[in-house]
Amino acid sequence: MTLFTDSIFLTNEMEGFEKCRDTRFDTSTTVLLCTKGHIDVSYRGEMIRIDTNDVFIRVPYATEKGPFQWSDDFEFMQVSIPISLYEELMFDHMRVEPRWWQKQEYLKAHPIFHLSEISIEFCRVYFHLLELQLQDKQSDYRRQIMMLIARGATMELLNYLDKTLVLGELDVERQSVNSSDYTFHAFTHLLREHPHMREVQWFAKQLNITPKYLSEICKERSGRSASEWIADVTVTELKNYLRKTTLPIREIARVMEFPNASFFCQYTKKHTGMTPNHFRKMKEA
Repeated sequence: MTLFTDSIFLTNEMEGFEKCRDTRFDTSTTVLLCTKGHIDVSYRGEMIRIDTNDVFIRVPYATEKGPFQWSDDFEFMQVSIPISLYEELMFDHMRVEPRWWQKQEYLKAHPIFHLSEISIEFCRVYFHLLELQLQDKQSDYRRQIMMLIARGATMELLNYLDKTLVLGELDVERQSVNSSDYTFHAFTHLLREHPHMREVQWFAKQLNITPKYLSEICKERSGRSASEWIADVTVTELKNYLRKTTLPIREIARVMEFPNASFFCQYTKKHTGMTPNHFRKMKEA
């Protein structure tokens, strides 16, 4: 069974596994649970084995295409999502997930976890819920529901990391990382603490670097510029207000600290292609 939309690719068959590696999902986030047998895959230049009850998590930019080989009894469940959705899921209630950068770096170095029975059951449940939603093409709220399911699964993963890993393994000290890693981590922390600041210059000033250098670091570490990161936070928040509340446009602009409603409308149209009122009336499939 292989099901997919523009946002999610779900499969439990080798044909789907191979197809996923030949699409844009190849550079995106993939979560693969091995339920039987094993598979050997190329990861960061080395062959690694994913055994029964192992979950393999590949975050963006962590690896490249390479050979793979599986056992005759290999069975699995896999979900892949594009980079844009992965980054959206790292915003919990419109805020950057705390210590997101450290957790991502840890996952790059340690992509395989051996799960307990209850964790495996959680994976099966989330996989089945996504499967049902992908099959239900008549729902006007399908994407929103799938986002909630994916967010729940993401929170389970982050909770597992928080409970299982030694805190020292996730702590990023200035002396133990290069300066660009530290600066990018500091930027995402500032972005979480000050989500309504929309000027690259302001963040650069707090970090005592130039706006150009900050954008170069963000591009190097995440593939996105500082302004794109800031816009992602702002757009995620304004979409949430427009979709999930009945607040007047003027009030949303005030809460999000825009100079006025007119500027808020211009910003929304620039980043979504629609006016706030038009966006609010739209229903996503």
